[in-house]
Amino acid sequence: MTEIENIGFTRFINQPIDFEVISIAELYERCRQSNFDISISHRIQFHALIIVTEGKGVHNVDFNELILSPGVIIPLVKNQVNFFQKEPTVKGYVISFKESFIIDNIGEKDLFHFLHLFNTKSLFVGEENIPSLIPFVELLKSMQESSNQNLKSDFAKNIFLSLLIQIKRFTIYQHEVFESKRFKDFIQFKQLLNIHFRDSHDAKFYAKKMFVSYKYLNKICKELGNVTAKAFIDSWLLLEIKRNLSEKKYTNQEIAFKVGFQEPSNFIRFFKRYEGVTPSKFVKQFE
Repeated sequence: MTEIENIGFTRFINQPIDFEVISIAELYERCRQSNFDISISHRIQFHALIIVTEGKGVHNVDFNELILSPGVIIPLVKNQVNFFQKEPTVKGYVISFKESFIIDNIGEKDLFHFLHLFNTKSLFVGEENIPSLIPFVELLKSMQESSNQNLKSDFAKNIFLSLLIQIKRFTIYQHEVFESKRFKDFIQFKQLLNIHFRDSHDAKFYAKKMFVSYKYLNKICKELGNVTAKAFIDSWLLLEIKRNLSEKKYTNQEIAFKVGFQEPSNFIRFFKRYEGVTPSKFVKQFE
């Protein structure tokens, strides 16, 4: 397995605002000119939205292969490991932005729509609904090419949020409509886990941080994540371990400490319980 590269927002993007929309074909060409192999695993340090309009293919996100076809939309979030196919087999668009671009000075309702969509692995709007999304994308491209910098960031944010709401309109039947407070509490749990997973693997620790009962935390995890709070924490740890292993920068002992295991032996047992192999063997199967 080749060492994973961390890709910052400005690695391939040169825009006056923290936002860009390009076609998938343009992305491949840009990476080719920069001698960057887009088919090799890389960790992104920004958010992105892949919109597929034509063709069929696959995209790998955090060790899961997602099927691409017209109407499929893939939300990517900061720190995810992903890679494209070697050659483009689909057409569409990639919208990239820093997290601060969207969450700073945003209304609660719009933030809810954003979090809802970007906490979903993949979305399907249907090929028949693609024409309803294109005007938003074209408006974003036109805005991006404009030399008028006055309120450019605000304009881009409003158009993009409108695009997200349109996407949600077409995908709402795919999801249960969760009560707003429970959903926001679930997101808060995920955010706290992202910050404190090195400190504690105990669900009661996070319930206390949220000022809720363990029973309530377990309930929202079962409702929105289809697993218990403990199982959700374990799956989070497992993914973070895989990300660290794939980077080939750290020993097992270093990774164990990075993810909050005091004893490397407990770390190895934890990983083997879920993956069936030791961390060392897991890395070798990708070489």
